[in-house]
Amino acid sequence: MKAIHAYKGLKKSQKILDHMGSTELAANLFRATQTEEKLRRDQVRGKDAANATHFAVGKKVRETIRELGGTMPEDLPVPEKSIAQLEREQNKKQLKGKEDNQ
Repeated sequence: MKAIHAYKGLKKSQKILDHMGSTELAANLFRATQTEEKLRRDQVRGKDAANATHFAVGKKVRETIRELGGTMPEDLPVPEKSIAQLEREQNKKQLKGKEDNQ
């Protein structure tokens, strides 16, 4: 996680998921859901076995992205605004709209 923070130029307090675009979020969600399914399907037990499964699924997802000619998730641009910033802006707009209607 520290390496990703440094690579993306994020501060320690910034959450990685808040600074991902939709393509990177989708790749991570796909990896996570496929890992969860494999852990359940293969009845993986123990921390070491689970970590190995996470690594194997992540490696396969990355191989697929590469084979399709896609951009690796860590090489995708970091959005200018975090999800938290966009949510705050949206909430301000909604509050302003309510105030204007009163």
